Amino acid sequence: MATVALPPVVRAQRTGDLALAALAPASWGTTYVITATLLPADRPMLAATLRALPAGLVLLAATRRLPRGEWWWKSAVLGMLNFGAFFPLLFFAAYRLPGGVAATISSVQPLVVALLSLLILRIRPTRPVLYAALAGTGGVALLTLTSRARLDPLGIAAMLAATSLMAAAIVLAKKWGRPESPLVMAGWQLVAGGLVLAPLTLAVEGVPDTLTGQNILGFAYLGVIGTALAYALWFRGIEQLPPTSLSLLGLANPLVATLAGLVVLGQTLTGWQVTGFAIALGALVAGQTLNRRSS
Repeated sequence: MATVALPPVVRAQRTGDLALAALAPASWGTTYVITATLLPADRPMLAATLRALPAGLVLLAATRRLPRGEWWWKSAVLGMLNFGAFFPLLFFAAYRLPGGVAATISSVQPLVVALLSLLILRIRPTRPVLYAALAGTGGVALLTLTSRARLDPLGIAAMLAATSLMAAAIVLAKKWGRPESPLVMAGWQLVAGGLVLAPLTLAVEGVPDTLTGQNILGFAYLGVIGTALAYALWFRGIEQLPPTSLSLLGLANPLVATLAGLVVLGQTLTGWQVTGFAIALGALVAGQTLNRRSS
């Protein structure tokens, strides 16, 4: 299929959209370090709730906009996919799997998005983009997996389910569009997911006896930077970018997580891991270039 060169102004706008959207998975890549160093141990439901509900309530109060008509149920569906179900599954998997196994499983999201885009949006991804997605998964596997990686079946199932739910949310949001700004949409969905999580957290984990200053700082960072701002940028990207292009940006998550581990936790990389990092980074860049040429 012949490709048409995009005008410089359009190329610059697309680059800006990609850069803003990439800030979301980049910020999510710091979650592991924040969880390991600042959050209370063994509190996955509490972490999920405090990451979603306070940020959603702040956005709702700031924007002062409520859903109308069908957007009540659409916001509830997207809120469950992105937060109410995704966050608990994500933290459950994080407590049962090494970070490398979880990152490798999550890196298949572009392939899931490509399949759902074909089924729901009737958008057929190009073969080179699929190759970039496969290369990205392989690079992340080299980067994060070790011979000592534990393959817990429940953890794997939870991470696969979480990855699939977020992929479905990307495609449905693309299909439905948005009636309001990304900040408003993020607020609706965070509140919807958080209201489901709050009673479950009280029933399963209860209220913690105390929270330290470090705990509060960690929750504040995840709520403001890693959730409210990150998802507003992510939802903006859903509207502006092709689904597969957006999902390929998810490769920034394990890449940033690796860099954070090097800088904050003093971790080191083997030769194979350096190779995997280069492959995953190359797949991310190549995927965006190929998507741009096919637009």
